[in-house]
Amino acid sequence: MVSSVMEVEYVAANDTILQLCTSYLARNFMWALSFNSYTDFPDKLLSSCIEHPDLTVDSEKHLADAVLVWLTANTTKSEGWSCNDLCHKIRTGLLPLWFAAGKRRCHFFTKFADKATGAIVSLAGHNCMSLTDIFTEGCSSHLRIRLTKYTQKVDVSGCPQITAGLCLLSVLPSCDADRILSKIIKKSSANHANSLRDGFRLSLALGQVLTFEAVQELDISNCPSLFLESAINCFCKSFPSLRTLRAAYFSNFKTRQLGQWVQKFPLLTNIDLTLDITPVIPAKISIIASSSVPSLEPSTASSDIYNCQSATSLSYTSRPLPSNVIKLTLEGRIDISDSDLLMISEVCHSLSYINLKGCTSVTDHGIAVMILRCKILQSVLACDTSFQNNSILALSSGVSSVTQQHERHSQLIAHKLLTLHIGGCRGVTGKLLCELISGADNLRSLCLREIQLVDDALYRFSGASLEMLDVSDTEVSIPALAHVICRNPDLKSLKIRGCRRLLRQESETNERKLCIPSFTPQDLYSELGKSCKLEEFEVGWGFSYFSLAALKPAIITLRSLVVGLGGSLGHDGLKLLPTICPMLETLILYFQVISDSAITEILRTLPHLQFLALCYCFGDISSLSFNFNMPNLRNLKLERVTPWMTNEELATLAENCTNLVKLSLIGCTLLDSEAQAIISSGWPGLTSLHLEECGEITANGVRSLLDCHALEDLILRHTGCGIPRNFIIYAASKLPMLRKISLDVCDASESDFDIPSFSDRYFLSTVKIARCKLQKNTLDLHNSAACRSPVHKETLVLVWNSEKLVRTLVKERL
Repeated sequence: MVSSVMEVEYVAANDTILQLCTSYLARNFMWALSFNSYTDFPDKLLSSCIEHPDLTVDSEKHLADAVLVWLTANTTKSEGWSCNDLCHKIRTGLLPLWFAAGKRRCHFFTKFADKATGAIVSLAGHNCMSLTDIFTEGCSSHLRIRLTKYTQKVDVSGCPQITAGLCLLSVLPSCDADRILSKIIKKSSANHANSLRDGFRLSLALGQVLTFEAVQELDISNCPSLFLESAINCFCKSFPSLRTLRAAYFSNFKTRQLGQWVQKFPLLTNIDLTLDITPVIPAKISIIASSSVPSLEPSTASSDIYNCQSATSLSYTSRPLPSNVIKLTLEGRIDISDSDLLMISEVCHSLSYINLKGCTSVTDHGIAVMILRCKILQSVLACDTSFQNNSILALSSGVSSVTQQHERHSQLIAHKLLTLHIGGCRGVTGKLLCELISGADNLRSLCLREIQLVDDALYRFSGASLEMLDVSDTEVSIPALAHVICRNPDLKSLKIRGCRRLLRQESETNERKLCIPSFTPQDLYSELGKSCKLEEFEVGWGFSYFSLAALKPAIITLRSLVVGLGGSLGHDGLKLLPTICPMLETLILYFQVISDSAITEILRTLPHLQFLALCYCFGDISSLSFNFNMPNLRNLKLERVTPWMTNEELATLAENCTNLVKLSLIGCTLLDSEAQAIISSGWPGLTSLHLEECGEITANGVRSLLDCHALEDLILRHTGCGIPRNFIIYAASKLPMLRKISLDVCDASESDFDIPSFSDRYFLSTVKIARCKLQKNTLDLHNSAACRSPVHKETLVLVWNSEKLVRTLVKERL
């Protein structure tokens, strides 16, 4: 009798301990995933954690990944109930499309991924997920975003099925959600004019939403079905402590909304509103014609490019109160104007970081005014904008001599600068740039890509805290680089690709020869090897196998290596890479001499490699280079290096690189229409696909490629004359995430392509249509049939933003 009581007490004690462990692990699930011992969880404990009401994960994707990792590590336990039971606990309707589609080739997730992908595509395609549709489908619990009182981060990025209605469903009390929403549906249905508007329904329920005080970060990027304003209205009630908001790839955002946001989220400090950088950077292209169509007007055929009107600019009717925003990212937003910058400077008095990269509509004057108004600005990222002398003067505050600089040093904006990125801003004057750099001695990150007279600026730089330096495609010299490298031992990223002058060994002026010893390229790399620990390195002219040996101490921690034109690793250097740089995650090679043995050595002995690009390389490379398993590879570019690739060899590649999400093939002329099915079945989770000069892949149209449902970026050029006229509109309707598409008129079955209107462009933001013309081939005068070949003529670029469609005709092949 006593022993029976002891057994009962022992079992009860164990149950209590198990409950405590389950509760703790459920609340700290993301933390538990960071330990290798996570895969040692008993299956019942893992199942109990997932079922626990306090399960706290950043996203449903993290939970799915956790289940997959556990199942992979416990293959002997994964054959029975555990696999199905664990998979069915995942809310498939909340997974990112690319993730769900990509798992269709996973051993454990095949059926699960097929079901999830079908559900997500169906929901996104019908644009349902409104409140009525949710309840028509039955139980709504599987569509509720996981939120607990311990949740600190909410990530639903990459989900085309996410709508404002689903967001509302997730923040209502679970016990009353059905009743509340049913009541709202009935009430809104009585008002026929508003019966289909989520905004009306949201307003009826906002007083009943739950509050999650712990949430500090929200990521709703790349959710094309989500109406941004409604989502913000919903979340501002539920997440009062929000500090970071990521809302990238929302083209319908208007800057005036920013003032409303910062009042609705009073603790907000970091906002990311990134868009794709426009391909039309005026300093880099030759514009033939340009025009725009306001967003209220439908776009017409491409032939009407000369008959478009300009869109009206934004106006502000009220001045919002100052905010606590410290970091603001507006990268790629060509609809941002000077008046928007003025408003931002009035609202964001605490701004210390501004990213305007690719904002081509703002002027030098507008940037300068913003700099002067934002008194505590420390980071300015303005690559490929009109940043010029006015902006430099604003940063340098008019200091004109060394004496004045020492006296007023601490008062300069430049002295406080931690980041300055002005690559591609070619209107910068050398003298003013030198003045600015001389005062910016606290810089940690400096980008002067494509800037003229960069040597003078580097000689004037006296800082010792630099961690990133980008002087790509400049006339920088070895002594000027050595001057910076010797003083900055914390340098982690160095980009000097395209710097032809590095082949020269001496400085141009006698004055500099007295200050800086004569340096050869090998001296430069030896200095780097002695003083720095690089994580990112981009190089070209003057780089060789011997340079690699000299750099060895500096690149043992290297994660990204790009070797461009003018650099030469050679066969021995490539085979040595895995030994010298065992942590490499990115390897990009241009114009290198490569071989099967070297590529095989790299792929087999670099376990962390995720991105491999072989572009315009020479040598003896065959399918043997890719004839083994590479599960970690995520991004692969094979451009002009595999002309021998057939459908069979493409299938072998798909079998060995199962987890690719980005693929670029150029010059694979032996591929035919069957390659479409190989690509779509081999890499169903692709987000980016570039095919150019690839035989006859699209000769019979484009069907199987559209089974890659998660595609965001698609390029098909010179791949077969079979693409139908309505393909752009059709692809946008079938691919809910598609933002960018590039085609060539040579592949059009009807000699041209229809241009989508605002209403039928779906999520598209950029369309590029290249045109060729026939040119006489002077090398073949005897064969009249072969005397004319296609050469590029022009590219029509269409870019949509929150205000208008901008049409630009350029000479370049973009």
